[in-house]
Amino acid sequence: MRVDIKTSGIDLTDGLREHAERRLTFALDRARHDVSSVTVRLSDINGPKGGNDKRCQIQIPLPHHRDVLIEDTASDLYVAIDRAIGRIGNTLGRRLSRQRADRRQPRHTQETAFEPD
Repeated sequence: MRVDIKTSGIDLTDGLREHAERRLTFALDRARHDVSSVTVRLSDINGPKGGNDKRCQIQIPLPHHRDVLIEDTASDLYVAIDRAIGRIGNTLGRRLSRQRADRRQPRHTQETAFEPD
């Protein structure tokens, strides 16, 4: 699984990168065969003003389906990352289980009988 971390207004330290990658690897372990790449966007919305403005967006593309996209905002970037990764694991699990259930259900075709008068 390829993890691409992009930042805006935030310095990406080694510790921050390792934290995000470690948490993602653990949270997405069950889906490792279905996920080839993950994009994480970390940003500081208000800049140096402070406040509840550290954002973590996680996007996971799924073939033949809409991307899974989760966003969380907190005053601490590590908290935003942890909450977003927790939610992405649950959301991705639900989406993949629905996909698998759809594949297992047989396609029903409606047959119409034509009877001449």
